[in-house]
Amino acid sequence: MTTFIKNGTVVSATGRHSTDVLVDGTVIAALLQPGSSTAISAESGADRVIDASGKYVVPGGVDCHTHMELPFGGTFASDTFESGTRAAAWGGTTTIVDFAVQKTGENVRDSLEAWHAKAEGQCAVDYAFHMVLGGIDDAALKEMDALVAEGITSFKLFMAYPGVFYSDDGQILRAMQMAANNGALISMHAENGIAIDVLAEQAAARGQTDPVYHGITRPARLEGEATNRAIQLALVAGAPVYFVHLSASEALERVAEARDEGHNVFAETCPQYLYLNLEDHLGAPGFGGAGYVCSAPLRTKEHTHQKDLWRGLRTNDLAVVATDHCPFCMKDQKELGRDDFRAIPNGIGGVEHRMDLIYQGVVMGELSLERWVETCSTTPARMFGMYPQKGVIAPGSDADIVLYDPNAKTEISVDTHHMNMDYSAYEGFSIDGKVDTVISKGRVLIEEDEYLGVKGHGVYLPRGLSSYLQ
Repeated sequence: MTTFIKNGTVVSATGRHSTDVLVDGTVIAALLQPGSSTAISAESGADRVIDASGKYVVPGGVDCHTHMELPFGGTFASDTFESGTRAAAWGGTTTIVDFAVQKTGENVRDSLEAWHAKAEGQCAVDYAFHMVLGGIDDAALKEMDALVAEGITSFKLFMAYPGVFYSDDGQILRAMQMAANNGALISMHAENGIAIDVLAEQAAARGQTDPVYHGITRPARLEGEATNRAIQLALVAGAPVYFVHLSASEALERVAEARDEGHNVFAETCPQYLYLNLEDHLGAPGFGGAGYVCSAPLRTKEHTHQKDLWRGLRTNDLAVVATDHCPFCMKDQKELGRDDFRAIPNGIGGVEHRMDLIYQGVVMGELSLERWVETCSTTPARMFGMYPQKGVIAPGSDADIVLYDPNAKTEISVDTHHMNMDYSAYEGFSIDGKVDTVISKGRVLIEEDEYLGVKGHGVYLPRGLSSYLQ
C-alpha cells in the first residue's frame, strides 16, 4: 500500500521544509517537491492521500527509557507492554527501548528471556531492550559480549538500591572495561545509594515518613557526586557513559565539564524534572505526594534546576529527553508506602505525554522545532543504534511518522489519558499543540482521535552500536 502525505512541513534535526512524503509499504519511498511532476504523479497513484496542511510532519518519537511491567517494591509497574505501547502511540512515540532487568544474584540470560516473553506479540509499536546488570558478577560480565552480538548494545548499572541493583565502584569499572572493548554504551543511574539509605533510615527514625522525605533524603549533591564518580571511572576504563534521568544542576555541571573536555559523556533528562518540583508536587498535602515519587527525585523549585536543564537541552549537554515511564496506581500500589516513604514504589507515568510536553519548550522559546525533533526522535535513535531505520524522515527509513497540529490544544487528565494509571502526574496541564495522526511502519495507528492499532504490530528491534561512538 502507498500513502502520500502532502502540504505539510517536514521537520528534521537540521531544518524544516515544505515537502511531500511518499510511503510505500512499511518504509519511506521518497521526499518530493510539492507541485513537481514527480509529486503529482505519486499522489495520483497513491492508495491513500493524507492532507497535512498546517501541520508539522515529524519522525515518530523514540522513547529510550521505559519500564513496562517492572517489578518494584512488591508490585509491578501498572502498564503492560500492550497498554504501555498503545499509550505511547497515542502520544506520538513509535519506538520504545525498555529495560530487561537482572537483579543481584539472578541469571542474566534468564532475566532477558523473561522480558522477551512479556513483550513478544503484545506491542503496538516497535521495541528494543537495554539490559540492566544488577550487582555485576563474573557471569554477567561474560554475557556482555554475547548480548552485544545479539543486538542489545547498552547496559544499565546502578549506584543506588543496595542489595537489589547496586554495583560498587569496582564492579562498575569492570563492566565499563568490557564496554570499552565491545563497543557497548553504559547507562548509569547515578545516585549515591549507600549514603541515601543512611539518610532515609535516619528520617524514618525521626518519624519523617511522608512522601516529601523521599526527595529530601536524596539530595542533589549525592546525584552530583555519583555523576562525577561515574565519569571518572569511565575515563579510567576508556568507555563512554550515558546518564539516565538527570535531574539536578550539580549533575549537569559535571556532565558539561566532561563534554567540554571532549569526553564521550552523554545524558538524558525527563519531562518531570522540567515541569514538576518537590514543594508543589512531591510535597503535596496528605499522601498526594506519593504520586510524584520517582528516582532521581523531583528537585526543589528554590534552586535553578529546571532553568539549568532547559539550558542543557539547548546546548546539547543534555542530548535526549526520555520518560523513565514507570507507572503505578495510587490505590494498592503507591499506598504500600502510606506509613513509610521508603515503601512507595518509585515511578511516574509519562510515555503518552513526552512529545507534547517537550513541544511546550518550542512554545516557550526554550527550544527550536528542530531541537524538539532532535531530542525526542533523532538523537535517541542515533544514541542507541537504531538510526537511520528510526528517528528520521528519509528514503529507506521506517515509515514512522507523526502529524503534529500546532494550532490544536491538548488537556492532560486521568480522565482522558490511555496509560493504565488511576491518576495523572500532569493533571490539568494545558498543552499548545496536539498529536494529530500517528503512522508506524506505514500503518495508521492514531487518526481523528481514534486508535486503529493492534497488539503485535510492533516487533523487537536488535540494535547496532551507538552512532556517536563509531
